Amino acid sequence: MSDIKVLIADDHALLRAGIRELLQNMNGIEVVGEAANGREALEKINECSPDIVLLDIAMSELNGLEVAERVHKDFPLVSVIILSMYANEEYVLQALKVGAYGYLLKDSAPNELEIAIKAVVKGDTYLSPLVSKTLVTDYLKRINEKPLEEKNESNVFIKLTSRQREILQLIAEGNSTKTIAIKLHLSAKTVESHRMKIMERLAIHDIPGLVRYAIRTGIISSL
Repeated sequence: MSDIKVLIADDHALLRAGIRELLQNMNGIEVVGEAANGREALEKINECSPDIVLLDIAMSELNGLEVAERVHKDFPLVSVIILSMYANEEYVLQALKVGAYGYLLKDSAPNELEIAIKAVVKGDTYLSPLVSKTLVTDYLKRINEKPLEEKNESNVFIKLTSRQREILQLIAEGNSTKTIAIKLHLSAKTVESHRMKIMERLAIHDIPGLVRYAIRTGIISSL
């Protein structure tokens, strides 16, 4: 049986190096590449054809959830495990919804990484034990509470298209219209049009408001 090919995508070089070292000491696992942001992750997946991608949830250019959704659509033979510091229900459910097969907390024990990879490569879903516990706790809490007014703010995957989420992330990261246009091979006019539609759909009419929304919904991490 051939080794499980793994790609590591995280914007922290030290963390990538640590994960690489862990994986290199595991039997039957081969690290085939690394990526420092979401866009590079997609390029490396196309280049290296990994079996598993370990994706940081909060990366620049494209966040892990966005990358996971595109991998699920464009690379159906590649399985995604999200790496995150957050155990809350919103992030986990969004990750599973966009096609991730695993959700692993960054403070997990090293052996849990091997367990997760070997479970996911067989087609199983793997959640860190703390994540599973949090999901159950949040669910029980929710069904015992009186119904609250539904905000749906966190479910950015319903409100915006994939392209709009991509542009919102780049705006929130401080890129100008011209820079975004160059990165995405679009005209400045098209980027402006997307920005207007984003503001319309979110009922947010200034850039600082978009930045706050992107942070609240996990599109980018806190600046």
